[in-house]
Amino acid sequence: MKGALSLGKVAGIKIEVHWTFTLLLIWVVYLDMRRGGDLNSALMNVSLILFLFLCVVLHELGHALTARKFNIGTKKITLLPIGGVASLEKMPEKPQQELLVALAGPAVNVVIALLLLLIVPLKTYLGMDAENLEQLLTAPSINTLLFYLLIANIMLVAFNLIPAFPMDGGRVLRALLAFRMSRAKATDIAATLGQTLAVIFFVMGLFFNPFLVLIALFIFIGAYGENQMVKQTTLLEGHLVRDAMLTHITTVGPDNTMTQIIDLLLAGTEKDFVVVDNGQIAGVLFHKEIINRSKNRELLVRDFMSTGFHIMLEEGPLKEFFDLVAREKQRFFPVVNSDGKLMGAIDMTNVSEFLLLKNTQIA
Repeated sequence: MKGALSLGKVAGIKIEVHWTFTLLLIWVVYLDMRRGGDLNSALMNVSLILFLFLCVVLHELGHALTARKFNIGTKKITLLPIGGVASLEKMPEKPQQELLVALAGPAVNVVIALLLLLIVPLKTYLGMDAENLEQLLTAPSINTLLFYLLIANIMLVAFNLIPAFPMDGGRVLRALLAFRMSRAKATDIAATLGQTLAVIFFVMGLFFNPFLVLIALFIFIGAYGENQMVKQTTLLEGHLVRDAMLTHITTVGPDNTMTQIIDLLLAGTEKDFVVVDNGQIAGVLFHKEIINRSKNRELLVRDFMSTGFHIMLEEGPLKEFFDLVAREKQRFFPVVNSDGKLMGAIDMTNVSEFLLLKNTQIA
């Protein structure tokens, strides 16, 4: 995500904070000053936000580390003003696994809340009259900070378990539905409910809190996108990579020049090329890299080809294409047979056309 500051790694998972997070801190300070607060109260509110987002990081690590138990990696966790996002390579397809991954995040907040209950004098607060309680909770202190952190974690659990897909509660709902029906149908039901709740959040946000508008957009777009992805994956069930791969591709050599590559680019419709050296795949030329390096017409292919490429087996499941795209952030892969011989390539354009034809057949 552009404009993100890296905070380091935890358990091999990169932690990032998006630049818009600073807007939240500025907004909190502004509201405090507007209510007549001073430096101490502003510092306490900022501290509360920072500790709260530490809890959010732990929440997302709960998801990530549980997913790791099922051999699903997480590239990074990004902090946004509306919360955190763990970039899992994919969600588990088995209902029981998705259920555990979805519940792991809120479970972390439950544990944090229980630990805070051991040190926050909640009974004392409940026994106080309204006036004294208000004075106590508006005075900047460590006890006030811990009390609000306790309430915030309870609210995080309650909010995240709202069945608004793709939030945790929505994923819990999909997992439970998937025990009794297909994953595609379960996703459709959970996504429809999620989008309905997103519309409600949007309307509420217009009248009460602008952050609800952002959350509503996140839910609506996320629910639609994942629902479409699951539908596409379902259409690919039972099909092999060879069913949708490009079989007539132009290969290039490592000693070809940029001028020759540009001529190939302009002469046909191919955008990406497989580099072959002595009958073996040596690399891949991606369209973006060709355009970025096109000023140097004498540049050799070997000097700008990608050697960290991934291949697909022609007899492999076609549905793995989307997993590979999500994991590697690339849309073009060489295809080989069981002997390692280059048989063609597969890209997003061809798979999209394959899906379009499948949809036409169903209709």
